[in-house]
Amino acid sequence: MAFRWLITVFHGLFFDGGAVAFAFMGAYYMILLPALGGAIVGPMVTFFAPEARGHGVPEIMQAVAQRRGRIRPQVAIVKSLASSICIGSGGSVGREGPIAQIGAAFGSILGGAMRLPEKRVKTLVGCGAAAGIAATFNAPVGGAFFALELILGEWTAEAFAPIVIASVVAASIGRVVFGDVHAFAMPAHEIQGFAELPYFILLGLIAGPMAAIFTRSISLFESIGDRVPLPRWVLPIPGGLLVGAIGLYDPSLYGVGYDKIQSLLTQPQPLLLPLLALIPIKLLATSLTLGSGGSGGVFSPSLYIGALLGFVFGAFANAHLPGASTEPSVYALLGMAALFAGTAHAPITAVLIVFELIADYHMLLPLMVAVGTSVITARFVYRFSVYNVKLVRRGVHVQLEHDIRVLSDISVAETMTRDLETVLCASPVSEVMEVFDRTRHHGLPVVDNEGRLHGMVTGGDLRRAGPDAGDLTASEVATHRLVIAFPRDSLNDALRKMGMAGVGRLPVVDPKDHGHLLGIITRQDVVAAYNRALMRMHTRLQDTQDEEYFE
Repeated sequence: MAFRWLITVFHGLFFDGGAVAFAFMGAYYMILLPALGGAIVGPMVTFFAPEARGHGVPEIMQAVAQRRGRIRPQVAIVKSLASSICIGSGGSVGREGPIAQIGAAFGSILGGAMRLPEKRVKTLVGCGAAAGIAATFNAPVGGAFFALELILGEWTAEAFAPIVIASVVAASIGRVVFGDVHAFAMPAHEIQGFAELPYFILLGLIAGPMAAIFTRSISLFESIGDRVPLPRWVLPIPGGLLVGAIGLYDPSLYGVGYDKIQSLLTQPQPLLLPLLALIPIKLLATSLTLGSGGSGGVFSPSLYIGALLGFVFGAFANAHLPGASTEPSVYALLGMAALFAGTAHAPITAVLIVFELIADYHMLLPLMVAVGTSVITARFVYRFSVYNVKLVRRGVHVQLEHDIRVLSDISVAETMTRDLETVLCASPVSEVMEVFDRTRHHGLPVVDNEGRLHGMVTGGDLRRAGPDAGDLTASEVATHRLVIAFPRDSLNDALRKMGMAGVGRLPVVDPKDHGHLLGIITRQDVVAAYNRALMRMHTRLQDTQDEEYFE
């Protein structure tokens, strides 16, 4: 509620106040407004909360993946002000990503204040994000699935129940304040029949590549912004000037653009070429806003571009394709869902949110067809979503972070092989080869008569020794400069050492005496331990769900 009020206040200050302050410029005063907003947002974000830069959702995902769900308290304040100023001054971004990040920050603050364990804090982060989306869209189901599908990436009963409760409570409060109305009003339409099903599929096939282009464009401009030789706090000013100039083509390019979307859903649009031209222009304006360091979401821009794409396609289909008679406004609605789904790779969230925006059951099947097709083609064209591409540029892989957490919780001591096969330093190579054949091992520790470690001998060592290896001893062909592991190392540490050294096994030694051999850890041991850990997690989850059921 406060965030939406701030957007309204700053929009009035910039546009109404700017019309008075820069009256001598006529309508051209609007060119300056996004730059003025950028002059405030840039220093605010750079010096107080860099996490508030951009569209917000990747930062939540990173907090969940890497930071145990911890989000700094100042992020909620800075994100509220920075995004409301950016949107209010005409930045071509949306309010949904920021409200999700603000809500997630409140959830993290609450979890930290209550000293809750990591899993509970992450659930509260999801609760906050879901609540924000649910309240701003009056979409409690869509808000809940947004958090489950995008933020947490898991569908457990333990997370589902509190997230649904938070989403419903937030939507209920939003209905008291904003009224029980949907974000967009749309007259009732009926799909004329299954004959148009191929056209819904075709719309998805077009929306998917467009979504991939949108994602790639934002990523490209953010990369360029990172390399521009200007201080980060200055960059939003020239970026804002460019956005301001672009906005003169159509004022709906400023801000969230909901008025334009509403007109596409309810009013006839006689001129299609200007609408078609708005697609690349809106894409450029949003990419510039985010790439230069603005603060705002990508949900509204994706709805804007999708509505334009769907409307133009629907008008073309009605005029030129046989059997097409459904209103272009219906195709605009399908285009909104299809483009967001292809952009976020979140088909369930896209279907549910757009379905709740209009509350028309007849649209559910066309939505599912267009969205499913769009996601498939978008992933084929560009495998990253608009949210995780930003994380990948930072070197963060959400699934990999999950794997690392699993491996970090297991020690080498729990996994290593203690029943060792060793060879003596003086053993001839022929004897070593017999041990290899008998045990099927690919590497063996080389020890002295007292059992102290001197090296490792592998099949590669024997091959490098050449045809004269039969005259040598194990110590003469072995590798003596070893990469070693300690019992308290995690499996993640051991795996990293193996990768850096290019070996498949490590001797495990006493930290106080590197000659005291305790065991061997191999890649196969790590994989087996990882699989066992996943099975234990699954079993614990199933037991928890069974207990909740019987209680």
